[in-house]
Amino acid sequence: MSAVRHLADNRLLLIEKVLLLKSLSIFQETPETVLAEVAEILEEKECQPEEQLFADGDVGDCMYIIFKGNVRIHKGSHTLAVLKENDFFGELSLLDTETRSAAATTVGEALLLKIDQEPFYEIMENRIEVAKGIIRTLCKRLREQNVKAAKKNTDMQ
Repeated sequence: MSAVRHLADNRLLLIEKVLLLKSLSIFQETPETVLAEVAEILEEKECQPEEQLFADGDVGDCMYIIFKGNVRIHKGSHTLAVLKENDFFGELSLLDTETRSAAATTVGEALLLKIDQEPFYEIMENRIEVAKGIIRTLCKRLREQNVKAAKKNTDMQ
């Protein structure tokens, strides 16, 4: 029996989910009591190798956290990133339902935690700490993209 199947059969405890959330940059400054609320809306998703979670251009309405395994973020056959345990992706889809900018496919077996947009909105309405965490993460990623774009422009000159 694989480790992923074993984990899925023995559903994660609430405290395990809270600890995982606390380890993510997006939730680091969020109190544990609030993280317990977020943990309650997490859906466990057991994935097979090479399972496509979403395609480039799909409408997004959820974010994923990798509990076990790896996920490849790609545009066609071009790999943009390979994410590992305790990484998250799709956070923009927690805020809007625009199309995905890349595809996501598991590399091997994986156990993911999925957060759907609608219940997350409800938590954000009452818990400003959660909204601040999302905003901080998006700002950080935007700054990183700006640095990469500036470097690329400099390299081309």
